[in-house]
Amino acid sequence: MKISVLAVCCALAIPAFAAKPAEEFKTKAGVLKITPIQHASLTIEAAGQVIQVDPAMGDFTGAPKADIILITDIHGDHLDTGKIAQLKKAGTMIIIPGAAKSDVPDGVVMKNGETKTVGPWTFEAIPMYNLKRGPAPGQLFHDKGRGNGYVVTYGGLRIYISGDTENIPEMRALKNIDVAFVCMNLPYTMPPEEAAEAVKAFKPKVVYPYHYGMSDLKVFQTALNGTGIDVRIRNWY
Repeated sequence: MKISVLAVCCALAIPAFAAKPAEEFKTKAGVLKITPIQHASLTIEAAGQVIQVDPAMGDFTGAPKADIILITDIHGDHLDTGKIAQLKKAGTMIIIPGAAKSDVPDGVVMKNGETKTVGPWTFEAIPMYNLKRGPAPGQLFHDKGRGNGYVVTYGGLRIYISGDTENIPEMRALKNIDVAFVCMNLPYTMPPEEAAEAVKAFKPKVVYPYHYGMSDLKVFQTALNGTGIDVRIRNWY
């Protein structure tokens, strides 16, 4: 099932990409930087290597070439073959869910529950799916097993990237997450109060709402007051 980028972004007028400040995190292997780009796209950098996550939204002119590209889903706000080609270089590994194989035939497929180590990086494929929301009765926007969230570990720092999901058991069961990027937007994923309930369950040290469209982030932030979780609101649009 294809959903237009325009629909997924709630008909927002998306501005051209402009570099945003990088967020720095100390790890046992040195400093790791994460740069929010747009909607569900972000860049992770450490040890001279670059991971581009869901490079689909925004203008990537001048963006660093990727050593690894992570794709969570087949929808156009996560997978753009033109931008993948733009960010590839010799030796780039593209990690994808199986459903993306026809779009990215040279991609390395990870199934839900699998773990892969690439140099200093470890990737865990976490389920991402809808429990109840879909375009019609009996249908879901994201079926279980079709896409991947990821836990990316570097130097002991564990980063969770939710992809498109609701408040699923696999998210609530996550352990020892340092940094989390958690989606929220209706009707495709979940509202901010539901996202906050999921975050309360797995208790990351830092959480960034992303892929949030027109969601009211104050609702998310207020729901997490008093939990000790560092909620970081950034401009993804």
